[in-house]
Amino acid sequence: MKRFFLLVVGSFLCIAAQSQRLPQADTAVVTKHQLTANGQRFSYTAKVGTQPVWNGDGKVIATVHYSYYTRDDVQDRSNRPLVVSFNGGPGSGSVWMHIAYTGPVLLNIDDEGYPIQPYGIKDNAYSILDVADIVYVDPINTGYSRILDDKADRSQFFGTNADIKYLAEWINTFVTRNDRWLSPKYLIGESYGTTRVSGLALELQNAQWMYLNGVILVSPTDLGIAREGAVSTANRLPYFAAAAWYHKRLNPDFQNRELEEFLPEVENFTVHELLPAVSKGYSITAEEKASVVKKMAAYSGLSESVISQNNLDVSTSLFWKELLREDGRTIGRLDSRYLGIDFRDAGERPDYNAELTSWLHSFTPAINHYYANVLNYKTDVKYNMFGPVHPWDRSNDRTGLSLRQAMAANPYLHMMVQSGYYDGATDYFNAKYNMWHMDPSGKLSDRMSFKGYRSGHMMYLRKEDLIKANEDIREFIKKSTPNKGEPAKY
Repeated sequence: MKRFFLLVVGSFLCIAAQSQRLPQADTAVVTKHQLTANGQRFSYTAKVGTQPVWNGDGKVIATVHYSYYTRDDVQDRSNRPLVVSFNGGPGSGSVWMHIAYTGPVLLNIDDEGYPIQPYGIKDNAYSILDVADIVYVDPINTGYSRILDDKADRSQFFGTNADIKYLAEWINTFVTRNDRWLSPKYLIGESYGTTRVSGLALELQNAQWMYLNGVILVSPTDLGIAREGAVSTANRLPYFAAAAWYHKRLNPDFQNRELEEFLPEVENFTVHELLPAVSKGYSITAEEKASVVKKMAAYSGLSESVISQNNLDVSTSLFWKELLREDGRTIGRLDSRYLGIDFRDAGERPDYNAELTSWLHSFTPAINHYYANVLNYKTDVKYNMFGPVHPWDRSNDRTGLSLRQAMAANPYLHMMVQSGYYDGATDYFNAKYNMWHMDPSGKLSDRMSFKGYRSGHMMYLRKEDLIKANEDIREFIKKSTPNKGEPAKY
């Protein structure tokens, strides 16, 4: 009778655990694969699993899911770069760059990034796995990562500085477990992931004594660098101009020029004319305002009346609604190449994000299929494309200055920014502004670089930019690898 009772209790506990759909704290599944990338054919190993997060008393309170790829024919990993990859949100899994950018597989999309059926994956002939090993990390409540202790304080995970602190500790453990302390190390983050990796650069250096060779910022956020008022208003115009150029809403003098040749003119106007005009408020003369309105309309594709009615301060949401209003279309937020159809043409903002709904078409089926059927990682835990991480504490965000401090203290450390010209959420001109004000003295500028692409937030979804952006990473790794015996000193 006692044995029967124990069996019933055991079964009940098993069912209860399954009903919560929680992952095991410490797991690994290893599979072998082959890939031709950058013209090289090689075998590689994929290790997918979970690694615990401990509290100060050594108790497991959460687990972080990761996907780790290593090239097999490398004998000495002390010279083999390790790239640690994060996406953003906050609350987004690492799926985006994992199966659409740097990893060994690509989701099934057309050459411009639009979903096609059948859904699925294929080899990524442009992956950086030829030159670097990569680990994709899902922060807590994203992907398959979860809090395991229901009494754990959620604030230790869900905030700008809390996120950086526990992930730095997690990276230390991962590097130790996988014997990568001697390897050159890189962080790459996209969107909010740029906030994350900028803060991690200094946290790893100061609290984990781990020094990096490079940080790659893909479609960066503001990184805690202030741009209120007139600066915020003016800085939108270069993005407006890029999106209007793409949709052919400019006059022939602008439309017939190459985008990269046209945009510097808009940037110059933004800094030298629009910013001072906005800062003047009602004190601006009627003649000066009329001149600025006329130029702003010509560069943005909007009417002069719309710009005047908004006192030169046109919000991005109004721009997404207004640019193609006469055609009955809206444009996407994260990638303004994408079109939407609203319930009514009137209004000041689109009904939905046309680009995100398109992306979820192809990414969600692909990542779930890939883990279960290719990487043999089978679980009843749901893969969170976007997970519950709110409220998120955004206070005391100094991540841009943290990255600058890490670079100042580490002469080996380089930074590269990658931005799509058609990204209306984290636009390319504000990414440049970050660099200018992260290090206003310019003393570190020789280790900072910017790369622009004719696509949006996830520039790699467009095949031409996928190829170029991965090659830019290869060149960045090469540039930031010191010569043998070269000391880290000024």
